[in-house]
Amino acid sequence: MIDINELKFDEKGLIPAIVADAVSKKVLTLAYMNKESLQISLEKELTCFYSRSRQSLWLKGETSGNYQHIVSITADCDKDALLVLVEKDGPACHLGNESCFSNPVYESEERKEFSYEGLYDLLVGRKKEKKEGSYTTYLFEKGLDKILKKVGEESTEVIIAGKAEDKKETIYEIADLAYHVMVLMVQMGISLEDVHKELASRHVIDKKVKQEKMTNG
Repeated sequence: MIDINELKFDEKGLIPAIVADAVSKKVLTLAYMNKESLQISLEKELTCFYSRSRQSLWLKGETSGNYQHIVSITADCDKDALLVLVEKDGPACHLGNESCFSNPVYESEERKEFSYEGLYDLLVGRKKEKKEGSYTTYLFEKGLDKILKKVGEESTEVIIAGKAEDKKETIYEIADLAYHVMVLMVQMGISLEDVHKELASRHVIDKKVKQEKMTNG
């Protein structure tokens, strides 16, 4: 771990801080910190920035409730920029968007990387703006009962493939199941972050159980 005094702040006493989601690694915003705001961030484990326009400190979420809980802070090789990984309580952008970076300039279709977040956003888009001929649109139009039926069918297919110990087929069916489960999530307003938080809470419980077994053992 390096000391904050080793960081290189600019002539105005500021250092750029790139804030990204700790789970998806999606860039949320670019802000600036000075030594005081960085120290507050470390003490509170919440992002605190320096507003260049207002020339004052601001604790992210203090007004909106959209706090950003710090997971880690890493300096770059020159120690003049920070990467802050966070778990957020709400949208990062003051416009209500998940990320401040929401205006595409260019994206290669061939090199476009798959992500669960990208698929989730696509499903949300299909629910809001029905695309004719889309299977996803068809599911949303049919509603919850149809979606639940498909989740049940795909679960059965996973069991059958798994029982046959057919790895390739099992992967295929798990992918089908994951897709339909995500359709269900969108239908019910369940976010990827909701599921992540639930799994994270179980991880903590599991860790405590292991510690107790080691203590009692």
